[in-house]
Amino acid sequence: MSDLKAKIEDQVKTNKIVIYMKGTQDFPQCGFSAQAVQVLKTTKAPIFSVDVLSDDPLWGALEEYTQWPTVPQIFINGEFIGGCDIVTELYERGELQKLVEKK
Repeated sequence: MSDLKAKIEDQVKTNKIVIYMKGTQDFPQCGFSAQAVQVLKTTKAPIFSVDVLSDDPLWGALEEYTQWPTVPQIFINGEFIGGCDIVTELYERGELQKLVEKK
């Protein structure tokens, strides 16, 4: 499990936006993942996505890492932001782009 947590930590620290989701950016497998990807794409920043359905052990490690039981799970600038609802609210308030642009 610690190897998987290290993998997660590396992914979130080396990519500006990371989304752990059901499916892929091109073929989301749930509505929340699809909506989150659409919202994140508005930032024009590169998105690193991980399909948790294809890696069950990673999904378990991710839940332990964030203490968040559902997907999608979104990280921006190495920080856990939350899921679809939170990212959508940030977008609607005009705060998502500012968050992405922070260094």
